[in-house]
Amino acid sequence: MADPSSYRPKPGQIPDSPGVYKFRDEHRRVIYVGKAKNLRQRLANYFQDLAGLHPRTRTMVTTAASVEWTVVSTEVEALQLEYSWIKEFDPRFNVKYRDDKSYPYLAVTLNEEFPRVQVMRGAKKKGVRYFGPYGHAWAIRETVDLMLRVFPVRTCSAGVFKNAERTGRPCLLGYIGKCSAPCVGRVTPEEHRDLAEDFCDFMAGRTGTYIRRLEKDMMQAAEEMEYERAARLRDDAEALKRAMEKSAVVLADATDADLIAVAEDELEAAVQIFHVRGGRVRGQRGWVTDKVEAVDTAGLVEHALQQLYGEETGDSVPKEVLVPALPEDPDAVSQWLADRRGSQVSLRIPQRGDKKDLMGTVQRNAQQALGLHKTKRASDLTTRSRALEEIAEALGLDTAPLRVECFDISHLQGDDVVASMVVFEDGLARKSEYRRFQIKGFEGQDDVRSMHEVIGRRFKRYLQEKERTGEWEDTPAPTGPVPAPGAPVPAPGGPVPAPGGTGETDGAGEAGGTAEAPRIAETPGTAETPGTGEPGPGTVAPAAQDPVTVREEPREDDGRPKRFAYPPQLVVVDGGQPQVAAAKRALDELGIDDIAVCGLAKRLEEVWVPDDDDPVVLPRSSEGLYLLQRIRDEAHRFAITYQRAKRAKRIRSSPLDDVPGLGETRKQALIKHFGSVKKLRQATIDEICEVPGIGRRTAESVAAAFATAAPAAPAVNTATGEIIEEDDGGSRT
Repeated sequence: MADPSSYRPKPGQIPDSPGVYKFRDEHRRVIYVGKAKNLRQRLANYFQDLAGLHPRTRTMVTTAASVEWTVVSTEVEALQLEYSWIKEFDPRFNVKYRDDKSYPYLAVTLNEEFPRVQVMRGAKKKGVRYFGPYGHAWAIRETVDLMLRVFPVRTCSAGVFKNAERTGRPCLLGYIGKCSAPCVGRVTPEEHRDLAEDFCDFMAGRTGTYIRRLEKDMMQAAEEMEYERAARLRDDAEALKRAMEKSAVVLADATDADLIAVAEDELEAAVQIFHVRGGRVRGQRGWVTDKVEAVDTAGLVEHALQQLYGEETGDSVPKEVLVPALPEDPDAVSQWLADRRGSQVSLRIPQRGDKKDLMGTVQRNAQQALGLHKTKRASDLTTRSRALEEIAEALGLDTAPLRVECFDISHLQGDDVVASMVVFEDGLARKSEYRRFQIKGFEGQDDVRSMHEVIGRRFKRYLQEKERTGEWEDTPAPTGPVPAPGAPVPAPGGPVPAPGGTGETDGAGEAGGTAEAPRIAETPGTAETPGTGEPGPGTVAPAAQDPVTVREEPREDDGRPKRFAYPPQLVVVDGGQPQVAAAKRALDELGIDDIAVCGLAKRLEEVWVPDDDDPVVLPRSSEGLYLLQRIRDEAHRFAITYQRAKRAKRIRSSPLDDVPGLGETRKQALIKHFGSVKKLRQATIDEICEVPGIGRRTAESVAAAFATAAPAAPAVNTATGEIIEEDDGGSRT
């Protein structure tokens, strides 16, 4: 535990300007990022008597070993730079909201020639129009099914679409009138795009126009005694009304707004968001977070705003955002939201009427979400704690293994031999720490030798990181200002609030889109600290000067989480006594004797430990055994996925891949011109030169590549005995 006075900056060294600061631990990892209107006042609060600090803040400052800061000209720039650092360094003491699930969106791919309506999850893509999020994917499919009667937009995948183009026959939806069948030319690309844009307009809330148009056409058809057409139009109008009924009207004035509510206790906080478009609730989502810092409701709201709008631009940011408490600097946050939207955004607390009533509904949802999460987590924590304790007791460990790494080997009859490393912390998978390896030391099938190589390579990297970060040395960490990164990368996160005083609370969330980074100017006299690559005092962005972007050179000690810097308390290998012995031997050769090793054999689920002829047998009902099985199975899944991908890539390779200067476009042009790799192999140099974009030198290289490559054995369909011909790029179909 460090004494904060050991790294406290000298009096007068900290400027009284707006800026962003970061605390690093003894290994130079960034553990906290914050912002302030006045850096001197804010940082001074961290170095007061430890007894007067909040327990979470006290933990942070005693974990830290140095503090650095960057001066900016405005609070908005500080907000943007804070996002960048939180995303880049992922500090452990910043509040980070985690989605309790991946919410589905209704997406329209307007970036394609024939836009497609589909369910999408994950990161948003450029050129795709999103609606939602929805609570369940089936809710999206029900809505789409109703609307396809009126807006028969394509919903099929690219493969189905291409197959229909090739055969000239549409899919079932084309026959029953729920797709306009652009794949077979029933509508032009322009007509299909108009349908997709009408679909988007309806989903965006402009519903009255389409329903009135359908009812007018229905009445006209009835007057002309076209009763069957009138009945179809009636059914279409009813379908649109049913789709509208799925989102009830909550605000009569057709408001576009997001309502954010927070429920919290001493340890955790839950956030619920209702997306209201055109006066109707179009989506709902929520997060739950651990309060790793002493943050109030205003700070939680600021974190939530960053998480929500950090990657949004344009109409995705609504005109109005209703919150239970305003951030400590509402003007800076409002300006940031306006920059992302491109127009004014109102950030306020609802005081009366329908909006206040709806905020009460959102608040109740947040309270229920927090209660449900606490109930579920209490059960999960108890189970995980019991499992780790059982493992520690069975293996004779002094403490529960909070970090466990598991290794597995995968191959197919000795080809494409790979290995995986998965990491579980506190009984939960930490997928950002997963790693995969190619076996390089030998060829062939030898799981024991492969395990020895992989364990050796992993822990050699650990020792290198340990030595490089100076963990074996007793050198003080530098303290002082540092330049900002060249371009901010948005990210979730938030602050450890300044203890005492009225300093700025820091935000959490993800920034992205088109927001520019605060540009940092380096004043004359900035010196580089010898031996560290760190700049000394004096890095500022004065408002009086035109800012100049400073780009840092890549540094090893940049505070990012390192790949192999953290040792596990327990290494698990997928296998029995031979694999365990190989892993232990690799550790012994490196002089590592403080990491436990065990193996889990698949046949009887026995746990093997080094230098013991008898396995440890855990009861079948043991939570410890169940956790080991989950870790082992995850390592197996990760390894076999990589091995299959590697094998598939090798199978799809062709001699064209070895031709220098031949990219994917010209490769496809060759295949398209000749029809198959087989015909291309038989072509002369002059015939290859006839392909547009292929010169004589390239043609000679292509011919030479096929001449030196051994012809592949024909693939056979084992079900029919049919020989499968080559067609594109050497792959077989």
